[in-house]
Amino acid sequence: MCVKKGVLLCIGILLAAMGRAQYHEVGIMAAQAHYIGDINPYSHIPDEFRLGGGLIYRFNMNDRFAFKSSILYGTIAADDANSDSEWQRNRNLSFRSDIFEVSAQVELNFLTYEIGDPLRPSTAYLFLGLSIFRFNPQGQFEGRWVDLQPLGTEGQGIPGFDDPYALTQVSIPFGIGFKFNIWKNLAGAVEWGMRRTFTDYLDDVSSAYVDPILLEEQNGPLAAIMADRSLQPLGPEGTNAGMQRGETNRRDYYIFGGIMLTYKIGTPQIKCPTAIN
Repeated sequence: MCVKKGVLLCIGILLAAMGRAQYHEVGIMAAQAHYIGDINPYSHIPDEFRLGGGLIYRFNMNDRFAFKSSILYGTIAADDANSDSEWQRNRNLSFRSDIFEVSAQVELNFLTYEIGDPLRPSTAYLFLGLSIFRFNPQGQFEGRWVDLQPLGTEGQGIPGFDDPYALTQVSIPFGIGFKFNIWKNLAGAVEWGMRRTFTDYLDDVSSAYVDPILLEEQNGPLAAIMADRSLQPLGPEGTNAGMQRGETNRRDYYIFGGIMLTYKIGTPQIKCPTAIN
């Protein structure tokens, strides 16, 4: 009998904890997108600021855990010309790509937190989730931007080579943020989050140079031009065919960092544990 009462008491306390401070938030995020990959392998600081952003929805399960979903847009870009590596500067590749992302995440607050509560006004938090994103790497040619994936710059689509890579992919977002109350039902947050992708082609660079004659014959002259922009060929026959173009064993990352502004909908549904006799 005591065990039964103990179990019921634990269930009551758990339901009360889950019920406490349940509420919804909606808002917006102003964000900067960035990328880590073959053309920018190390720097977490973007060379230039490109404003993006999107919509945020958050369901606060209690004052420690929240579920967040978002729709975000940003632009990533990188240029070998900005590298400290002489090899990269000679490779002379560059790209840009829009990123459209739909994401679902779980947040863990370091401290108890609720919008509008002066006793729980702020907290740092961690988040982890799953995203679906769309990208489309482009390179510049004669003053215009051209889509790189249809060109098959690393032989994609040619018999004996890989198929063209998919432009819609899955990523794992993870990162850290800081939430804080602003006024009544209004709150803000600062967040930085990496996205671990399962592709090495955010920048259209991954493996080795393809024979330019074969590439031109199979995928067209523009494919051969965009595949090899090197200032000085490194191969013994005046081409880079078969030589390293990218880092095959490393997957690319993209990053969203920015500021959120959210509004709490309704009032918390605070529940108290039922007395058990």
